[in-house]
Amino acid sequence: MSLKPLTVTLAGLGLAWAALAAQAHHAFSTEFDVAKPVTLTGKVAKLELINPHSWIHIDVVDASGNTVRWMIEGGSPNALVRRGVTKQSVPIGSELSIEGYQARDGSNRAVGRDIKFTDGRPLFFEGSSPAAAGAPSP
Repeated sequence: MSLKPLTVTLAGLGLAWAALAAQAHHAFSTEFDVAKPVTLTGKVAKLELINPHSWIHIDVVDASGNTVRWMIEGGSPNALVRRGVTKQSVPIGSELSIEGYQARDGSNRAVGRDIKFTDGRPLFFEGSSPAAAGAPSP
């Protein structure tokens, strides 16, 4: 019995999986719009250190007094942990100030460019880079 058909099949499945994984990961300009800058201040409701991007969920009080939940995209958990970001370093209820770019679809999602605690401490959260999309440097 020849192993060649099995090898070819497994190689094909591996390539198909790799293509799907690459398609799932996006570039900045695919998801976010440099023409939609946002400035948000809110309390951390949830922190997700999940692949391929981590997320901070914050509750923001809008001009009408309503609480609106925003999702802020960050880098991969591996990159964040290497830089010292853990679930313990971003406690639920802590207040953050975020400057970034809103999702193209207008939803309450954004990528954070500059994130800091309201006491001024910076939070490195390494979202996808707007530089390739022509965003101005901070």
